[in-house]
Amino acid sequence: MSQDAVHNVTFINRELSLLQFQRRVLAQAADAEMPLLERLRFLCIVSSNLDEFFEVRVAGVKERIRLGVIEPDPEDGMTPAQLLAEISVSVHQIIAEQYRLLNDEILPALEQQGIAVLRRDRWSDALRAWVTGYFEHEVAPVLTPIGLDPAHPFPRVLNKSLNFAVELSGEDAFGRDTRAAIVQAPRALPRIIPVPPEISGIDHGFIFLSSVVHAHVGALFPGMSVLGCYQFRVTRNSDLFVDEEEVTDLRTTLKGELQQRHYGDSVRLEVADNCSQTMADFLLRQFNLAEGDLYRTPGIVNLVRLMQLPDRIDRPDLTFPPYQPGLPAEFQDAKQDLFSVIRARDVLLHHPYQRFAPVINLLRAAADDPAVLAVKMTVYRTGSESILMEHLIRAAQKGKEVTVVLELMARFDEEANINWASRLEEVGVHVVYGVFGFKTHAKLLMLVRRDDDGLRRYVHLGTGNYHPRTTAFYTDFGLLTSNAAIGEDVAELFKQITGVGKATQLTHLWQAPFALHANVLAHIRAEAAAARAGRKARIMAKMNALLESEVIEALYDASQAGVDIDLIVRGPCALRPGVEGLSDNIRVRSIVGRFLEHHRIFFFHADGEEKMYLSSADWMDRNFFRRIEVAFPVLDPRLKRRVMKEGLRAYLNDNCMAWEMLPDGQYRRKTSRGPRRSAQQSLMAELTGQGKR
Repeated sequence: MSQDAVHNVTFINRELSLLQFQRRVLAQAADAEMPLLERLRFLCIVSSNLDEFFEVRVAGVKERIRLGVIEPDPEDGMTPAQLLAEISVSVHQIIAEQYRLLNDEILPALEQQGIAVLRRDRWSDALRAWVTGYFEHEVAPVLTPIGLDPAHPFPRVLNKSLNFAVELSGEDAFGRDTRAAIVQAPRALPRIIPVPPEISGIDHGFIFLSSVVHAHVGALFPGMSVLGCYQFRVTRNSDLFVDEEEVTDLRTTLKGELQQRHYGDSVRLEVADNCSQTMADFLLRQFNLAEGDLYRTPGIVNLVRLMQLPDRIDRPDLTFPPYQPGLPAEFQDAKQDLFSVIRARDVLLHHPYQRFAPVINLLRAAADDPAVLAVKMTVYRTGSESILMEHLIRAAQKGKEVTVVLELMARFDEEANINWASRLEEVGVHVVYGVFGFKTHAKLLMLVRRDDDGLRRYVHLGTGNYHPRTTAFYTDFGLLTSNAAIGEDVAELFKQITGVGKATQLTHLWQAPFALHANVLAHIRAEAAAARAGRKARIMAKMNALLESEVIEALYDASQAGVDIDLIVRGPCALRPGVEGLSDNIRVRSIVGRFLEHHRIFFFHADGEEKMYLSSADWMDRNFFRRIEVAFPVLDPRLKRRVMKEGLRAYLNDNCMAWEMLPDGQYRRKTSRGPRRSAQQSLMAELTGQGKR
């Protein structure tokens, strides 16, 4: 893109930037230096990400088209129809590369290691007999073939479910000349089936359920001729809509909406590449989709199912080497009283390099400690099984005053959160669902304890969810503190969320939707003013997404003023870096590696004060204006230096997993002739050792 063209459109489209992120993830699968099963895992992650991309982002674009929006977006200059066409081209390219890597590189390399997905054209007689037995005893009894005729209309197809379209000829027992049928694979059936080594002839042999059905589909239509059998999968709009004016009970309303999520409007049709055009056209009509919504795959239509393989194969030589997360020095002594540690000084936890155990242990101690009077916690995502939630339940059973702000509208975790709400309420926990219309995304835990010198608040604030499983592979910071002013701020936030009243001025925390946006803008503009006055000015920030236009405009202005700006943005970024006269002094990089980069860090030089904030919020419209979020300061100079070193400098020095963003929105992998520096590898080496911090 020419410099003039870049100037004319100063923002990059969010959806296309998201697809650029998928290309960076896919590059991990293409990396021959990556362990083989991890390459497969990255390949599957791309498919899982694309599923959500269609369920949410593409569904939104299609909705704008349905509503008749034809005007170009004022920021990126694209109409919804143009954007949908661009998305189709980009996704088709990504899928082509996925299957090329799978079929030409990863599967052949796995087979050399004694791991194979056995295709039908290579089945031995013994394997064929074994598959027949499996079909007859495990599969056929739960299948319901549906012939399509006036008495058997096209069945409802679940979102992302495995289905087969079958072309037939001949007359059945009733004289019907049915030309097509649908076979739906029940969700209870495993999609990947292990084959005994004595049958497969290799250590780890597997077959797909789709291969089993293909091989025996004729048995489902006795006396008919099967002309073709084709896998297909439809992706649907999975966004939930809840009308504020109609809702009287959010939890009950959501329960009803969740059932409909499986049958939202169709947005994508995937078919195997051997599917006839006649059948593809027929399916497109059934789902009210256009040719551009059709995606042919040279292999199984759902690569996500291959995600099971790395976990089912005991080959540590083909996966990332194991590591043991470390503990800060303050928590090395298992007998150490947690409350006295936090009372003495603030403690910083850096996950996944350091264990999440101190947070779990703190909540366990709170449940058992008679001096703890109250526990308050926000929950956004925690999973269907959570030791933290069990400790909350136990605390309530032991007579503590327990309050949980549970976000029911956490996308794709709604069902788990509804179930937890019921369990918590059964034991007397005060469960509130935040403020309708504003998702509670802040990560807050507060304990009120009667110490010898009076009541004291102990607080944990984090950049990531209270989800013990994801803390093992998401990078996040957590701060444990008994700072009285921060505790007062957190108490005010809980009072605001659970009760009613005007927003109050907080001492240390920046809160969305009231102050976070204004404070970020004020600090960016202060750096710009300092630069114009000839003083040192510096901004460094790390986040998952950068999309909010006013913040981007402020960064552009700061760049023109001479502020030195480094941004580490994992996913979508609407800002164009390095554009002459606009963003010359802004550099954007993305880190993609073993762990999912997730912490949000905001640093401002502030005339030497060097303000450092950690946050639950990305720089996006939704986080600033439609969510309850917090950014919290790192006040201890010792911990501030740690965040700078571990959270910013390490990533800015990375030349292994770093991608530099170009002005046109494309990315170029960072390379160097010098020593290899990987932020994640160096942090693993530094923080996982015993007694290091």
